[in-house]
Amino acid sequence: MNSVEITQRTTITVTQANTDSRFQVLPYVQNVRFNTTSGQNFYFDKNGDVPPAFDYINIQIFSDGTDRLVKVGVHDSSAPEGEKIKMKAGVMMWNTENTQVPRSFCSESCPPGYRQSPRKGEPNCCFDCIPCPAGEISNKTDSVDCTNCPEDHWPNKERTQCDLNTFQFLSFEEPLGLNVSCLAGLFFLVTLFVLWVFRRYQDTPIVKANNRGISYMLLIALMLCFLSSFTFIGHPLRVTCMIRQNSFGIAFSISISTVLAKTITVIIAFNARNPSSRSSRWLGPRVPYAVVLSCASVPILICIAWLLLDPPFPVEIQNGDTTIIQCDEGSVFFFYLMLGYLGLLASVSFVVAFHARNLPQSFNEAKFLTFSMLVFLAVWVSFIPAYLSTQGKYMVAVEIFAILSSGSGLLGCIFIPKCYIILWRPNQNTRQHLMQRSP
Repeated sequence: MNSVEITQRTTITVTQANTDSRFQVLPYVQNVRFNTTSGQNFYFDKNGDVPPAFDYINIQIFSDGTDRLVKVGVHDSSAPEGEKIKMKAGVMMWNTENTQVPRSFCSESCPPGYRQSPRKGEPNCCFDCIPCPAGEISNKTDSVDCTNCPEDHWPNKERTQCDLNTFQFLSFEEPLGLNVSCLAGLFFLVTLFVLWVFRRYQDTPIVKANNRGISYMLLIALMLCFLSSFTFIGHPLRVTCMIRQNSFGIAFSISISTVLAKTITVIIAFNARNPSSRSSRWLGPRVPYAVVLSCASVPILICIAWLLLDPPFPVEIQNGDTTIIQCDEGSVFFFYLMLGYLGLLASVSFVVAFHARNLPQSFNEAKFLTFSMLVFLAVWVSFIPAYLSTQGKYMVAVEIFAILSSGSGLLGCIFIPKCYIILWRPNQNTRQHLMQRSP
């Protein structure tokens, strides 16, 4: 017998005693396949079992007390994966003759970007939706927890995914950094050119009358001021953070000290012309150099103490999906102490130059020194509120513009008029012309 045909009324009975007979019949039973009167495909699997197939019945109870059984779906194990269960959602009736699927939660679902926070004293299905904290996301509905973003990523505005972090600092590649660096380089070259002019014409009366040594020192200090601007541009490092404020503070203290020394020299030189004056004993190179050394040594000591006790260092400030990298000044006390000293030194220089502004024409450099100090004070008085109201690369840009503006003010007010006479009005670069008094 090669096959066994079975109908709905056919029964195969194998006694337990005859175990060999069961195994003899099994291969033939596995090949049985037929359709029932309802159209269902009936067969045995490889283990001799009948794959289950059943109906889903919905008991529908109406308000008038009647009820009925409605077939709302089927389960067919012989169907392909994903098609074994077929439901008729619109036919199924829930309580109170409602075809809408009832909710098992007393709270609305939490959207992505939020997490569930259980309410105390209420069932687990009752919760509040809490936004994910900074640095964390949730990318699915009804998340119980939020997940942290990787170190170099930050959540988007909705906190549903982690985006690559953007770092913000004043770089040489961006237009703002490129413009200020070119401006600083231009002022450095102009200052270098002025220094060359003074060295080239160092034996002329106008250069001699303005104390050549102090003038050279002022020009070198201004070049250092312009070069210090480059330490503010680029990725902040610990070394650059320690150098930037100290370099510009020391360079400007030397610049202002030389202005004060030049002003004092002008006053001493004018008073020495009076035979009854004792100012002649103060003439000579020692007094201006002593003024520069004593005035410039104070910020140097401040900077040394600053670096030893609480030096500046780079920090990262998270602002949304942007990380602002900037220098923390460390000790704010030393930072404002240095700015305060520069302001005090500039004020003293301004007052001294202002009182000497009405000296005779041969010593009228005091007028240029007065105006240069006025420009310097105006720039730095406006710098402080602008500096405190910004952050990141714009705060750095404000400080660079203050350095360039004040440095160029000193350069233009003190040296440009003299270079004009040296290069284009050589007939005025004579001792007789310089010795003329204004009426």
